[in-house]
Amino acid sequence: MAEKEVERVMVTPAAAELIGKLRAEHGSILFHQSGGCCDGSAPMCFPTNEFMVGSSDVKLGTIAEVPFYMSESQFEYWKNTQLIIDAVPGNGGMFSLERPSGLRFLTRSRLFEDEEIAWLESHPVEHVVA
Repeated sequence: MAEKEVERVMVTPAAAELIGKLRAEHGSILFHQSGGCCDGSAPMCFPTNEFMVGSSDVKLGTIAEVPFYMSESQFEYWKNTQLIIDAVPGNGGMFSLERPSGLRFLTRSRLFEDEEIAWLESHPVEHVVA
């Protein structure tokens, strides 16, 4: 029996639609989960060439064909939690690409079950090499 991949980060249909529009407008983009500064704990969306992912970041996965990163230290707090990226009415983060859209990205979450944690422990996150 094949094992089922566990996604560390997922996207809702509303967020996937907004990401598609942002990709069409801006080209290559990426997400970085903010760590509580400036815009709270919002998932921030940037043009790939305007945000430097550093060696202290990890890649959680890909949502709607866009890579999703967070700092390794923050990941230690979230490692047993699945992030679910949604889009809801409101203003996005000051520097995040969705700001003028009238929508904002929002991180929802759920705790992984024991079987999922076991799978994730054998499939570590990608560390960024700067």
